[in-house]
Amino acid sequence: MSASLDVIKAELTAAMTNSERGIAAADQLCSTCVGLIGVDGAALSMVHEGSSTGTFGSSSEASRRLDEYQFTFGEGPCLDAVATRETVLVPNLASPQERRWPLLKGALLDDGVRGVFAMPVMIMSVCVGALDLFRSTPGPLDRDALAGAKLAAELAAAPLLDLIAGAGELSADEDSMVRRMGSEPDHLAELDRVEIYQATGILISALDVDATEALVRLRAHAIATGQTAIEVARAVVERRLMLERDTSGGAGGGTR
Repeated sequence: MSASLDVIKAELTAAMTNSERGIAAADQLCSTCVGLIGVDGAALSMVHEGSSTGTFGSSSEASRRLDEYQFTFGEGPCLDAVATRETVLVPNLASPQERRWPLLKGALLDDGVRGVFAMPVMIMSVCVGALDLFRSTPGPLDRDALAGAKLAAELAAAPLLDLIAGAGELSADEDSMVRRMGSEPDHLAELDRVEIYQATGILISALDVDATEALVRLRAHAIATGQTAIEVARAVVERRLMLERDTSGGAGGGTR
């Protein structure tokens, strides 16, 4: 059960006022959501051109992993929330009527998630990501919890602006920050999942494939082995895993 809306507003505002900036503030916002809104996990996703590009805040490592699934499978509530600029509410992920995200759905259910909710995060007129909330028991967010979640998504713009600015002082012109975000996706990507880009570079050379194919191979291996893409990427970068050249059309893979 969530706290009252007045308490949620006061606690969220205090959390953002008293916390550090950037990632620390984003983590604090997510942790505060868990304590107030009646959910078991929260994460903040960055999305650029229809793809999840990073987790810039989470209430726990488990929540970060749940968010990573959306990058691994290329589907999920955060992507839908950004694409539609609307709240995505799934109170019972196990319902037979819930047919969205077939790959993600199985992974979340296996990890004990039964409800998932996503709120778009806006900077000016640009939708840049989403606040994802996870619940281990089915059921909708009550009215105060939903209003509080939407407020948290609004507050999430501040730590994301800090990250875009390189954890330095924010520009007085937020429009210029948004233009920078749209014109420099690589800058945002480097804020998280750097191992993905390092591993992709290794696979391009080792497998003689282009960047798109290397990323497809990495994701396919993650799905086939029940891992997230970031876990596979770290294994490749640390030379604990190398995907094999594939002449049959499958993902292929092996350790060396």
